[in-house]
Amino acid sequence: MSFENVVEVVSQLRDPENGCPWDLEQTHTSLVKYLLEETNETIEVIETLESTGDFENLKDELGDVLLQILLHSQLAKEAGKFTIDDVVENLTEKLIRRHPHVFGDSDAKSIEDVEAQWQLIKEQEKNDKN
Repeated sequence: MSFENVVEVVSQLRDPENGCPWDLEQTHTSLVKYLLEETNETIEVIETLESTGDFENLKDELGDVLLQILLHSQLAKEAGKFTIDDVVENLTEKLIRRHPHVFGDSDAKSIEDVEAQWQLIKEQEKNDKN
């Protein structure tokens, strides 16, 4: 299975003619409670991971969070706003932009340097949006 497979499965769940009635009824707003629930369940697993070693449960919960991202992206695609590919592209660009010490010519050598640089970049991004 690939990422493209799960994207297609979510698309099929939202198919107006053959999809799932529950999935078809969902909106960005109606999904908020599930995003919070799945995020909190993932946090609970992570907080006990050292003592339980339950990576299978972590894998399952991360999948549930990913489903929420996929559902929101599918809704946005249906509305003509953006796709999951746009989300992935945006994230990739942001990671590269915020890590010039890895992908550019910056010279951050410590965690403190990285955090200071990160804050400056975020401020610049905020100013650019305004």
